[in-house]
Amino acid sequence: MSWNPGLEPKCPAADEMDAIETVIVPRARDIGGFEVRRALPAPRRQMVGPFIFFDQMGPAEFLTGQGIDVRPHPHIGLGTVTYLFEGEFQHRDSLGTDQMIHPGAVNWMVAGRGVTHSERTSEATRRGESRLFGIQTWVALPEAEEERAASFEHHGADALPVLEDAGAKVRLIMGRGWGARAPVHTFSGMVYADARLDPGAALPLPDDHEDRGIYVVAGAVEVAGQVFGAGRMMVFRPGDRMSLRAGAPGARIIVLGGETLEGPRYIWWNFVASSRERIEAAKADWAAGDRARFRLPPGDEDEFIPLP
Repeated sequence: MSWNPGLEPKCPAADEMDAIETVIVPRARDIGGFEVRRALPAPRRQMVGPFIFFDQMGPAEFLTGQGIDVRPHPHIGLGTVTYLFEGEFQHRDSLGTDQMIHPGAVNWMVAGRGVTHSERTSEATRRGESRLFGIQTWVALPEAEEERAASFEHHGADALPVLEDAGAKVRLIMGRGWGARAPVHTFSGMVYADARLDPGAALPLPDDHEDRGIYVVAGAVEVAGQVFGAGRMMVFRPGDRMSLRAGAPGARIIVLGGETLEGPRYIWWNFVASSRERIEAAKADWAAGDRARFRLPPGDEDEFIPLP
């Protein structure tokens, strides 16, 4: 499968800069010796399509015996998407899932009414030095799906569509784009993809999604007459045909977007909902230790993150 961005791709001129609706500079946060860069939610933009949270994890290096230890914690009203460029870690959740994730694969945990999970560097990986680099996003669920039962899917790298043409290589992680569809079950229209571009290679963005954005992971891209380096997210005006071109070092980018939801979302700690009442109920249930709603992950039940 391929497309042909070399056939007159539309690259907006400098006077078309209003095609870029928002430029987001992520905020760096230290979560216990491990840095993340958070692009969403941002002061000027809560969501891009249904994507309401976007963190770049690392790149980080760990010495022997070290790693990440995100203790069990709860979610509601969203799906978590984990995708790695380097390294691995172990996902456990209250459904009984115990899943390692490696580069190019996708973990998709749908919280619905409630789920808990933990993310840790495995004991095997801690026996030596290791690296970790990846992206974790949250997808807000449509209101009709907020009370659904929790679920989990894992798809290996070989199950995700890969499209190549003219110096561009794209792995479609979720949703649809460029004539392909990923196998992950979703609840609203979306696109989520990992694209590598050779120096000077062009990539047209799918124009059939209401919201579209890109995040530059490495290298640099030229969009609408300006060059953007690593650690920048651009959100584009709906409906415009857009293409971007990699700079001299090439580029690696994440493409994200999709339909906007039927209304705004409230977000507090690890909870996302269409109403404040759902947030308050989840807070009360986690604080009260309601294990009917928020069971701890089997095999990782000795500790948890308390309500802030």
